[in-house]
Amino acid sequence: MKTYMANAQTVERKWYVVDAAGVPLGRLASKVAAVLRGKNKPIFTPNVDTGDFVIIVNSDKVVLTGKKLEDKFYRYHTGYIGGLKEVSYKKMLAEKSDLAVYEAVRGMLPKNSLGRAMIKKLRVYKGAEHNHAAQKPEELKLF
Repeated sequence: MKTYMANAQTVERKWYVVDAAGVPLGRLASKVAAVLRGKNKPIFTPNVDTGDFVIIVNSDKVVLTGKKLEDKFYRYHTGYIGGLKEVSYKKMLAEKSDLAVYEAVRGMLPKNSLGRAMIKKLRVYKGAEHNHAAQKPEELKLF
């Protein structure tokens, strides 16, 4: 029995648009990461980027469940000594909701060159408008 192995030349990529309004952040990120990775396709190959492009709109309307809005923090380091910074997700979703969604998806992708290639296929917008109408994106139902 032969095993099919995809390669970069044979992969056909689609464009999907996801509406994040009212969807929990983690559930949104896990579904989008699976599409970016290509796990929704029958030609999925772990060592090849077989994923599709994803556009996320309404990132400012994403929700966090429980007390995560106050208790959860986004932490990053500036690179200087003592440069560990943290921002609560309440403030982050109010000011930079697109970055919060982007980082949630990035954290669910592989931590190697393949993951860095996959995250480049993600576009996140705060409002309902995006400028990718020419790609004719299909709506992706998450639930």
